[in-house]
Amino acid sequence: MKLLLASTSRYRRALLERLSIPFDVAAPEFDESAHEGLFSTSTDEAFALHLAEGKARSLVESHPGHLILAADQIATLDVPPRTLLHKPGSVDRAVAQLMTLAGRTHTLTTGVVALAPASGRLETAVDKQRLTMRSYGETEARAYVEAARPLDCVGAYRVEDAGITLFEDIRADDVTGIIGLPLLHVCRLLRRFGLLAS
Repeated sequence: MKLLLASTSRYRRALLERLSIPFDVAAPEFDESAHEGLFSTSTDEAFALHLAEGKARSLVESHPGHLILAADQIATLDVPPRTLLHKPGSVDRAVAQLMTLAGRTHTLTTGVVALAPASGRLETAVDKQRLTMRSYGETEARAYVEAARPLDCVGAYRVEDAGITLFEDIRADDVTGIIGLPLLHVCRLLRRFGLLAS
């Protein structure tokens, strides 16, 4: 089986390249926004896995001989009411999102799915991180957003650039999970399918 990454994310692609395994890339034919109604009745883990599996299954017919690897990350603000964060898309929305997170803890939950269409075998994993932001002001938040332009990142930050200065504490088993593809879990899944040495 050849590996297929079901993602258009440049971040996930760069992470998977670290493993030195050949892989193809395809855009999932899956509308995440159509499934947001499930968020309120699901756990973070179940919701992230539902989205990841939807991405993987959308490519089964077009890539029957591949092992399809898909992931979906959700960010939730822990203070009531439980809130699902989205990619900001603009400078002003990114600044507003950072100000909502300032001085608070939020959770990143990444669901990872490996699906072999030929056999129907499905393996899953979930990675979670708890991240606490400093109590920074709007001037600092805006300066970061205008310099780094994290407009395609949920939370409006990147830990791999100056966004790390906005944090007070990070609790994570695998820092690559924060970027969007927890490689420790991915390696475990790939070993189960024989794509990595065990």
